[in-house]
Amino acid sequence: MTQARMPRPAADRGRAATAPLPWLRERGMGASVLVSAISSAFGVVLISATAYIAAILSADPYIGDSEMLAAVLSIMTVLLVGVAVYVAAIVTANTFSAVVAGRTRRIALLRLIGASARSQRTEIARQGLVVGLIGAVVGLVAGTAIAAAGIALGNRLLGIENVDFEVVQPILLVPAVIVALTTWAAAWAGSRRVLTVTPLAALGGSVEASHDDTVRRRGRNGTAITLFVCGAGLLALGIAIGLVSPLGVVVAFVGGLLSFTGLALGATLVMPPVLRLVGRLFGKSATARLAAENALRYPERSSRMAIGVVMGVTLVTMFAVALESVKAVLVASAGGEPPTEMITIIDTFSAIMMGLVAVSAVIAGVGLVNLLTIGVVQRRRELGLLRALGVSNGQVRRMVLLEAAHITIAATATGLALGVAYGWAGAQSLLGSVSVPPLWLQPTLVLPAVPLWPVVAIIVATTVLTLVAAVVPTRLATRVSPVEALAE
Repeated sequence: MTQARMPRPAADRGRAATAPLPWLRERGMGASVLVSAISSAFGVVLISATAYIAAILSADPYIGDSEMLAAVLSIMTVLLVGVAVYVAAIVTANTFSAVVAGRTRRIALLRLIGASARSQRTEIARQGLVVGLIGAVVGLVAGTAIAAAGIALGNRLLGIENVDFEVVQPILLVPAVIVALTTWAAAWAGSRRVLTVTPLAALGGSVEASHDDTVRRRGRNGTAITLFVCGAGLLALGIAIGLVSPLGVVVAFVGGLLSFTGLALGATLVMPPVLRLVGRLFGKSATARLAAENALRYPERSSRMAIGVVMGVTLVTMFAVALESVKAVLVASAGGEPPTEMITIIDTFSAIMMGLVAVSAVIAGVGLVNLLTIGVVQRRRELGLLRALGVSNGQVRRMVLLEAAHITIAATATGLALGVAYGWAGAQSLLGSVSVPPLWLQPTLVLPAVPLWPVVAIIVATTVLTLVAAVVPTRLATRVSPVEALAE
């Protein structure tokens, strides 16, 4: 028997209403601040790490005067900062878009009593800016502290004494500013679709675009396809230029950003076929079919959850494949094993970069948990109806877990394929023209080198992510009372 909930005292309701920024207590807002903070800290630590590595190598009498090395490090710094900003942009945009979608009913009610669409969009944008600023500042402070501790530990472990490096630098403000502005822009963009829904049509709850709605978006879909095709062309051009100059990686980097942006923008076209294929692996039981259909019925919601995981897996795979392919390029140029000093530098750089890029998986994990949780909250009526029809708590838990598994498996497979392609393109465009002793062969063109253990680690990590991401949503799903849910 469902226990009746006691009403809150009037004093408590008054305090909640008059508390500063009461909307921050809404479900999803805390996770949005956390995503912004992690993204900001991610950028700060990346910038500090690459600058620290550059300072160490510049102080080395053996390689410090290498103009090629300085150019490569400068390019890598710019690229890594770009990656950090890009991660922040997509994750925060998707997270806040989900939060805004869940407010459809409230926005519709406000519009019914006279609030204008412009005032609602302005309010949502202001909240997005506040969330971004809070997260950016927390991330800036935390990232700077982590960078300082890491550099102190590195100096002690490596016995470095003659490297002059300042942790606090003005450039560290860049990712924090970008995260704040991105969250603000995401809130504004996310509110656009919600506010075009008529108030009467939106009174039933959150509004998610159906499969037919996404197919009819010809302008957005056309833009996505154009971006992907142009990006793929620039990737190929960057690889070709890389056979002559390391600057080919800049062209390839732009191509990678454009092509992945096209994939992210057209995720509702790309992910449903992958989700449908993965759905066949779960069998034909009623629970498995419900989970598969839930992922396909509203492709925008599923794609929004999947694209964050795709991005995290792509980044980690890209760096793993890129670093392994760099060794393959150097071996081809040297006609055998390159100098030991060079391999040591690459291995050290590889360990540091893989550790840093793995943070993107944490960002994706937080985003997935948040979006799954919001999705369950938005589907209270649906879950209540299933419970009323006799679906047990165990079946509901299994359905939510299978939905999470459905999305992460599809996203992992897509991310692995993209990561291999981007990683190889990055290594080839950067070092295809570089020659190393003893044979000094150039240009060099090799096949992608895919390391086994990093790929295994990615698969294991996404399995754990699926289980962790489903904990909170399954608890919420089984606590839904059929009577209360259907009464909403």
